[in-house]
Order: sequence, then structure tokens, then C-alpha cells
Amino acid sequence: MASTLSQQQFGQLRGLRAKLLRRYEHQPLVSCLSALYGCRWRRCEKGSTQRGDCCCNKVREREVHQPDLVRPVEAVSFALLVAAFCLTLVFLYFWGQAKNDYNDFDWFNFGKLGFWFPWSVVLLVIAAGFFTYITILMIGILVSLTFSIVAMAVLSELWREELRTLLLSFQITAPYLHVGGVLLVTALAWPIALHFFRMNSRVRRGLIMGVYLSILSALYLVPLGLKSPCIKEEGTLGPAPALIGHRGAPMLAPENTLMSFEKAVEAGSEGLETDVTISVDGVPFLMHDHTLQRTTNVHQVFPNRTDTPAAMFTWAELESLNAGAWFLSHNPFGTAGFLGAEERMQAGKQRVCSLQAFLQLAAQRNQLVIFDLYYPPSGHPFRDSWIQRTLDVIESSIQSSQVLWLPSDQRAFVKSIHPELQQTSGSRLSLEELQRDHIVKLNLHYSSMSTELTRELAAVNITTNLYVISQPWLFSLAWCTGVQSSPDKYNLMWILTDLMSLVLITIIFIFHWWRERGLAFCSGSNVPLENGTYSKFKTVVGGKMSDLVLRDKLLQDLGHILEVGFILLKLHPVDQRCQLVHLLPRTLVVASQILRQLL
Repeated sequence: MASTLSQQQFGQLRGLRAKLLRRYEHQPLVSCLSALYGCRWRRCEKGSTQRGDCCCNKVREREVHQPDLVRPVEAVSFALLVAAFCLTLVFLYFWGQAKNDYNDFDWFNFGKLGFWFPWSVVLLVIAAGFFTYITILMIGILVSLTFSIVAMAVLSELWREELRTLLLSFQITAPYLHVGGVLLVTALAWPIALHFFRMNSRVRRGLIMGVYLSILSALYLVPLGLKSPCIKEEGTLGPAPALIGHRGAPMLAPENTLMSFEKAVEAGSEGLETDVTISVDGVPFLMHDHTLQRTTNVHQVFPNRTDTPAAMFTWAELESLNAGAWFLSHNPFGTAGFLGAEERMQAGKQRVCSLQAFLQLAAQRNQLVIFDLYYPPSGHPFRDSWIQRTLDVIESSIQSSQVLWLPSDQRAFVKSIHPELQQTSGSRLSLEELQRDHIVKLNLHYSSMSTELTRELAAVNITTNLYVISQPWLFSLAWCTGVQSSPDKYNLMWILTDLMSLVLITIIFIFHWWRERGLAFCSGSNVPLENGTYSKFKTVVGGKMSDLVLRDKLLQDLGHILEVGFILLKLHPVDQRCQLVHLLPRTLVVASQILRQLL
């Protein structure tokens, strides 16, 4: 009984070893690639992969019985596919991270084209469509590759600030990208090890291992240069930054209108930001653009003055314009549909807002205010007194301490008249210049944020305003900036991830090394000997190997085959020995053919 159980257990072990040694060719991968990228949904008919073959040569087989014929076009097509996929993925990630500034991109196109259209969303849809398409089909690969190259080149040239946004995004996503990259490269160890041990050329082996190990080492060492302010100990995060409504809440109401500012206050803002222009009759009003085309119905009321600067209109003319209907028709942020019926009616009736009404609202709601003050155009009657006119409105509408004074012109004069104004600079000046001008706040684009700058300014009691932040990841990054980072826990995660990856890759390579040198035939194998492991006998003849070396190698291999064969015959059940016996004559036939050629 014990003997029977022992034989059964040993038979199970032999069966497991046989399954491990059996070569499961990459037919599923080839079939998948052929179907997805070549629309060939029929199963590939091909023999086993021979030693020295490369998967890139096997992506598509000829329907004739020439499975080893290599097509250079296939290798080039595969390289183009990989390049297009990678570049499309990079562009999709880049444009996805640029979502914070889509409105600026659309506004830029409005200034160039003269009409409003959500080009940023269109570009995102095209990029996502190409990425999805190239992930499924190879047709159109050159179109998507060309699109990605042109789009990246044009945007990099016209919108270089967004490249800094891309770099900032890595401070948030780099830890996750690192782990994902390590997992991907670890998974690639399986096909790389498979083909590494099947390659005969040492040059190819060295090339593939050199590239793979270089990428692997770079990924393992990436965290050494990673600086993310959001990697910190629990409980060390400070209070959230105060919010300032940029032109109010332009996603919920028409920008620079009283409704927009009221929405910003309701959302919890502590300050309001706007843009101020002086009308031709001396009334400061709120308008971001230099013309009235985008945010008013000037083309209906004054069709002959659509290109006239906004500052050249009287306040009475400005009051006659509608400044809210465009928000409902253009829907710049895709949020107009979320407004209720009453809110839509209110938004559609908004008018151009004066600086006085804006300041009075801020005073009532105890809000800080900051604004850009536009210099009047040539020929404007208040071109020389625009600052004084603005100061007069401030003095009559709000406490000076609530105003962050941003204009740099005549700063000393403004400081002498209204010392309570909080002097704010929109330029990154030296500490000496900032202190000389009594600057207490710095108003910078968010791409300029850095932990070092924030700490340097905080040391001299200068706070930092960052504009325009509307994406959660940017707000999180701004929240973390300036706080001491404690990456101990991340370092532990990084080390464990790299160690686990290294162990798995080592196991995969050892497994393929063992399998490629194991016995190719096992119990029940129906793989022809000509296509099995020892088919290399046929390829060696006529090569550069000498006859003597070939004879020695042949005798060693035959001795090994016979020895293992007799052991298997002794251990296998009687009913399976006949299958093993059939292998011996076929082995001897191949050996005799080679010996005849040598003799």
C-alpha cells in the first residue's frame, strides 16, 4: 500500500515537472497581436519557436508553410507601433495634467480665431481617441504618431509654462508611476527571459539584457531624485490654504459679475480676484479681456464697435450690455447644465460690474480683494490719472487693509497715500527688493511654486498667492508645499517594492534557464522531435562547428537521452512505457542522419 502511494506521489511530481518542461509557445500572444493589429482572427498555424527566434519576427506568419521566414516590414511596423503607443500615452498624460488651464487655452484660441469653442476638450477627446484606437488597432498608426509629434511640438513651443505643470504633476504622481513602472518591467521579465535563453547570438543577448537592465536600474533608483512635499508623517500637515475666487466662481456663474462673486463667497473663499479697466468717462469696471466680444453681447448692441477696446466705452454704454448670456450659450466649463432654473435666469441677466459695486460686496462679506489694473489705451482721458481714480473708489467703498495692492506703477506714491494697503508683487523679485518695497504678499503663477521659495519668503513674513488652481491635485500640492517632508515610510515602500521585483525577476530568469536546459520530451508529449529541443542538431550541421566538437556533443547528448530514457522506463507505469519507447527510435534516426553527413 505504501509503495503504491509512493508511486502515485512520484508520478504526480513527474507530471508537474513534465508540465513545467513543456514549451507552451506564445501562440496566445501572437494570435492576440495578429487579431488586434492585423484583423487576422483565424488561429495562427505555425510550428514551435526554434532556438534563436525572436518574437518580433513572429508577430505575423505567412499562410504558406514557411513559418521561419522573417519579414523586415513586420519588425519596422512593430517598432512604429511601440513608438506611437508610447508617444500617444505621453501626450495624453501631458494634456490630462494640463486640465487646470483649459480655460486659458480656450481663451487664447478665442483671441486668435475670434469665436469661442472648447478646443481644449476637443484636443483631449482626439488624444484619448487615438490612444484607444492605437491600443486596439494598428491601422492609422502613422496618423496618430504624426498627431502626437505635431501636438507636442506646437504646444511645447506656444505653451511652455505647461511643461512646468507636467513637472509639478510628477511631485504628486511620481510615487505611483514608480510602483507601476516597476510592476510593468517585472512583468516584462517573463518574455525577455524566454527569448534571452533562446537566442544564439551573444550580441543580441548582450543588447537585450543591457537595455533591460538599464531601464530596470533607472526605475529602481528613481526615488533617489524624487522630491514630493506630500510625502510626510501623519499629523504634520498644516491648515489648508485660503481660497481666493479668481474672477469670482467662473464655473458657477459668468465671470466678473456680482453673481460670480456671491457664488465664490458661498463656496468658502476668503478673498476675491478680478480685473479692472477705466471707462472713457472715468468709471472703473470689471473686465478681463481688452475687448467686449467674449463676455458681452456687444456685437448685437454695438455691431460696429466689436473690436473697440473696452476702456473706450462710456459707463452708460457698458451698463446697457448683457454680461451673462454668453455663459449659458458657450458653457465654457461644461457646468451651465448644473444650474437650476432660477440660477440660469439670474445668470442670463448679469450686467457689467463696476469696481465700486464689487468692493462694496467684498466689504459686506469681509473678503480680501486683489485685482489687475489695466493701463488705459492711447488717447484715453484718464491715461495719466488712472491710479488716482482707482484709489478714490477704494477709499469710498472698502477698508484699505482689505485690499491687496498689486499694480507696480507708482507704488511709492500709493504707499504714501494709503499705507494700510497690503503691498503685493506679481514678480519674483529678490528679497532685498521685496523688503524695500514693503511687499507682504507675492502673487505668482502656480508653476513657480516650490518648497524652497515658500520657506524663504515665510522667513521674512511674506506669504504667497498662487494662481490659477482649480484641480484637486494642484491644490493638494500647494497645501503640502512649505511643510517639512518626512519620506521615511515612502523609502520603506520603495525598498520593499524594488526588492520584491528583483526577487521575482531572478526567479523568472532561473526558471527559464532551467526549463530551456531541461528535457524537452515528457510523458504523453506529441511534439515531433524535429521541432523539439534537439532540432538544433539539424541547424548545427554545415555551420562553423568542427566535426570533432559536433561528434563529442552528439555523443554526450545521446548518452544523456538514453540515460534519462531508461530511468523513465523504469519508473513509469507499464501502460505508459510504450509512448516513451517510441521516442528512442526517432532519436536514433536523427543521430544516424547526422553521423552519415559527418562521415
